Amino acid sequence: MQLDDIRIFVATVDARNFTAAALRLALSKQFVSRRVMALEEALGVQLLIRNTRKLAVTELGQEFYERGRRILGEVEDAEQAMSLRRAGPRGLLRVSAPMSFGMTHLSPLIASFLREHGEVRFDMELSDRTVDVVGEGFDMAIRIGALPDSTLIAQKLVEVRMVVCCSPGYLRRRGTPTVPADLQRHACLLYGHGGAVNWEFEVDGATRNVEVQGPLRANNGELIRDAAVAGLGIIRLPDFIVADELASGRLVPVLETFLPAAMSVHAVYPQHRQSSLTIRAFVTYLREHLAKSVANDAINRRGK
Repeated sequence: MQLDDIRIFVATVDARNFTAAALRLALSKQFVSRRVMALEEALGVQLLIRNTRKLAVTELGQEFYERGRRILGEVEDAEQAMSLRRAGPRGLLRVSAPMSFGMTHLSPLIASFLREHGEVRFDMELSDRTVDVVGEGFDMAIRIGALPDSTLIAQKLVEVRMVVCCSPGYLRRRGTPTVPADLQRHACLLYGHGGAVNWEFEVDGATRNVEVQGPLRANNGELIRDAAVAGLGIIRLPDFIVADELASGRLVPVLETFLPAAMSVHAVYPQHRQSSLTIRAFVTYLREHLAKSVANDAINRRGK
């Protein structure tokens, strides 16, 4: 078994397709397929289930993929450590980030980071779903809000302000909530996945959670925002998603005096990647530049 075979297998699982993996690796499809078969023969187990449309990973294949990712990461870290005297950050960085935050704040910073570090490559996934960082082969994820317990390392990058707001037309029809408990009588538009949704407020010096319900739930902030502009209900979203609509008057804030502290934005990554020079450099770059980006964005939007 060769290290290159592990690299080919990991790329094949990431792509779920021999052709796509071959393009990514600049190899022929036939060579990639042969090397994966040779790896299965060397291990004595089936790693992939092949069909005409795409590949599926067996249980043993998934276990080997996760171990292979860690091995490749450790090899890359070792190579970087040995080349520190002659080179800076380098290699591929696979990152997941929320859609709106990625477009608004990460996009320009990634461009400037790449200009400074020409040997780094990014594979970005912008999505509002919560990815399995280790299981899906990501090197890092950007997450907003409270973090669940996990073995991932978390580095705080910046804070963002939350806003509860709705359209003026909605307030004319349904009235204005004056305390957080009033939201239980209102239509709330929910950002997130299934299950009960609780919005956090500060009431009489203590944190209170109010369970809210409504006619629409989605894992995309822009969709929820646009539904609020259309008068369908009240939303609670980060200010960078709703700032333009607040500035134009299409949305108006409510319950401002009850809002809790801003939510933290973190970079999270697996423990086995904590020595990666590229990850450390990118996290440091984000920490240094995101606060200015968020502050400037708020000032610019308020000035519109």
